Amino acid sequence: MDFKQEYEKKLISVEEAAGLVKDGDWVDIAWCALTPKAFDEALAKRVDELHDVKIRGGVVPYQLAIGEADQTGEHFIYHSWHSSGTERALINKRDHSAYFIPIKYSEIGRYINENAEKASLAVMQVSPMDKHGNFNFGLSASHAWEIFNNAEKVVLEVNENVPVAYGGYLNYINIKDVDYVYEANYDMLTLGKANFGEEELKVAENVVGLLRDGDCLQIGIGGLPNAIGSEIAKSDLKDLGVHTEMYVDAFVEMAKAGRISGMKKNRDVGRQTYAFAAGSQELYDYIDHNEELMAVPVGYANDVDVIASLDNFVSINTAMQVDLWGQISSETVGTRHISGAGGALDFILGAYRSKGGRSIVALKSSRVDKEGNRVSNIVPTFKPGTQATAVRSNTHYIATEQGIKNFKGLSTWQATEALINLAHPDNRDELIKEADELGIWRNSNK
Repeated sequence: MDFKQEYEKKLISVEEAAGLVKDGDWVDIAWCALTPKAFDEALAKRVDELHDVKIRGGVVPYQLAIGEADQTGEHFIYHSWHSSGTERALINKRDHSAYFIPIKYSEIGRYINENAEKASLAVMQVSPMDKHGNFNFGLSASHAWEIFNNAEKVVLEVNENVPVAYGGYLNYINIKDVDYVYEANYDMLTLGKANFGEEELKVAENVVGLLRDGDCLQIGIGGLPNAIGSEIAKSDLKDLGVHTEMYVDAFVEMAKAGRISGMKKNRDVGRQTYAFAAGSQELYDYIDHNEELMAVPVGYANDVDVIASLDNFVSINTAMQVDLWGQISSETVGTRHISGAGGALDFILGAYRSKGGRSIVALKSSRVDKEGNRVSNIVPTFKPGTQATAVRSNTHYIATEQGIKNFKGLSTWQATEALINLAHPDNRDELIKEADELGIWRNSNK
């Protein structure tokens, strides 16, 4: 096959790509950094001529043009697998134009294969075609192959700035399996590095104190994970491994500091394994053609059995709230949508099953509201509507700036006592009062 000739035959404009969408269609627009921005903008321009077009995506790192073009849900209805801040804002407007799909991240591929409404179009940003006719999408390998495999038409947004991310498998697609391509060269979609302060650093110190040489790590994104990555980079830990759902700047900092080798991993030795990556341009430059990195489908990265098979696995996840029963919430506050289940539960379960493994949920004990009041992130019970990402029987370690504690095997009063000790001192008396009313506090504790 003459790959260049085949490419030219399938080359169209972005306007023609957007023109393929019809009323009532389902359209998949990939994931995170490889969201096809040019297609989104072109489709938004057709807002008045289209109706009931249903779009699926996730962790979109910019303000979707379709969301700005239609705020009624009459023309475009957006569906988020896992929400970034911009998607959260669309969903919480509650104007019928955006909704969340509750699902564990590891299950998306199977859902698309077995149950999802068939997409008329799957569109994804990719790197330029190589000499073998392949386009790389390793930056968001995730569930990309399932999207392509189950769509009526596959369209690629070719961007010369997309890094080539090496992988284990299913991180590329060949021109023969593509219906159309168009070119759109713009700067990569980046996520700004979240800042962290003294409280986050104190939490990080407590977490890092639990780590050992040769541990295999999973961490998330945000100010607290960045603080943990920074503390690890400054530590004397060595031969750390990486197996994570999201590859973030914290890993780059650790790797460049010489903390990561992956040589103690008993699976995918020497490789930093991930399902998708997003962050700064520095991160993309580090990933580009780097043999040390290994992009894989999320069905592998987040598989509980795969995680459990990695010795000394340490999952480090963040939460918004923990209740006195030991439940973890990272999805909603009441009925207000925040994020999604993601891979938190899979990594919590897999890490505890790992030989020598530890599962850590880290959060600041409190926050200060607009009125200057200190509000505890450790609460007696969740507000109605709050989704528990992990239930109390799943909880292993919880860390705040006040300390870190192993919760496995603790009775309800023991767990309550430990959680109140992890709460901010200003909030402890009120928590004790609430715990006493709930019947999970012994008077002798105080």
